[in-house]
Amino acid sequence: MNPVLIEVLRGAAVESRHAGALAIVDASGHVHTALGDVDRPIFPRSAVKLLQALPLVASGATDAFQLTDAELSIACASHSGEPEHVATAAGMLAKLGLDADALECGTQWPGREPVLRAMAARGEVATPLHNNCSGKHSGFVCVACVMARNAGTHPAEFARGYVAAAHPVMREVTAALSATTGIDAERAPRGIDGCSIPTFALPLRALALAFARCGTGQGLSDANARAARRLRRAVAAAPFMVGGTDRFDTRVMEAFGEQLFCKIGAEGVYCAALPELGLGVALKIDDGAARAAEAAFAAVAQWLLKTEAPVLRDYSHAVLRNWRGTEVGALRPAFTLS
Repeated sequence: MNPVLIEVLRGAAVESRHAGALAIVDASGHVHTALGDVDRPIFPRSAVKLLQALPLVASGATDAFQLTDAELSIACASHSGEPEHVATAAGMLAKLGLDADALECGTQWPGREPVLRAMAARGEVATPLHNNCSGKHSGFVCVACVMARNAGTHPAEFARGYVAAAHPVMREVTAALSATTGIDAERAPRGIDGCSIPTFALPLRALALAFARCGTGQGLSDANARAARRLRRAVAAAPFMVGGTDRFDTRVMEAFGEQLFCKIGAEGVYCAALPELGLGVALKIDDGAARAAEAAFAAVAQWLLKTEAPVLRDYSHAVLRNWRGTEVGALRPAFTLS
């Protein structure tokens, strides 16, 4: 059974407990820290978008279409669907001569409530560009267009069906996951993610190794090492694109720049690279609670970076308030994590 990582207080009493597992690994595969079962395969979901974006750079698509830092950053994003996100994803597609119809991620309303309300008030409807994965999928379409150019085929026709596991684009993405984690993803348990691409169940130990490698370049091919470095720098330059207003990932990377790349995934997953320390982090909250995953990662980052930065403490020891603004409780790292 995994240990409790985060406790939820109501008043001074513990109301809820969130168990989970944590792996911190260096680029050689040495385990720095392990809590719980770090070898049980879990679906990392959107926490691995950095890994999934490696082919965008390694394929030459970034140079071919002169992608900006903002466009590379949104390719690693689970964004809130704010106007800047929509415009950036649309701009990527425009460079290809395509529009939102090329995206196969599905339509999703913006995750930020004020944006959603404003759209509804204007009578607007959501499109695939508002999907939190639209940047990642625009990146996939860029890769497809480069492949089509090299094969001498029509880009839009080649890109069609890119979410299927057997499509050349998705095979490159799967190969990137295998190369970074050291696990043959083709043989791993497989599901379908919320945005319709394949998702693979991988151990936390292997995921932490992948992010340590992406932070240092050690253990990667030259192409993937360059791609990881380019993507991390782009995200550090344009962190708003990875999340959005008041989002944890954006706030943390605004504060720490290239010191830290972090990414949340659905169902309580967090992955991160700390390049200067040569470490990768992967954690999973058993019950899938996102706020517990953020709190746990914030506590881990405070410990590893030896900092009391308010942006991290705001999450590791988050104050809970009711609808009147009255303080009613808090989150805190459990003894095992603290």
